[in-house]
Amino acid sequence: MARAIGKYSVAIEGHRTSVSLEPEFWHALKVIAAARGVTLGALVTEVDRMRAGNLSSALRVFVLKEIVK
Repeated sequence: MARAIGKYSVAIEGHRTSVSLEPEFWHALKVIAAARGVTLGALVTEVDRMRAGNLSSALRVFVLKEIVK
C-alpha cells in the first residue's frame, strides 16, 4: 500500500522547487537517475523541459514509461 504523498525539494536550472509525490515514485526517480549516471536534479530538469502540465504528474508518467520500456 502506498504511503502518504510527500513534498520533495529539487533544483531545476538553479531554482529550488518542490514536488508532491508518493515515496515510491521518488525512489524510482532516484533509481532511474543512478542507472543513467545523472543526478536526480538533472533527471527532473529533463522531465521538466519535456512536460506540458503539472511537474508532479509529469514525473509519475515518466516513471511509468520507464518501467514499461
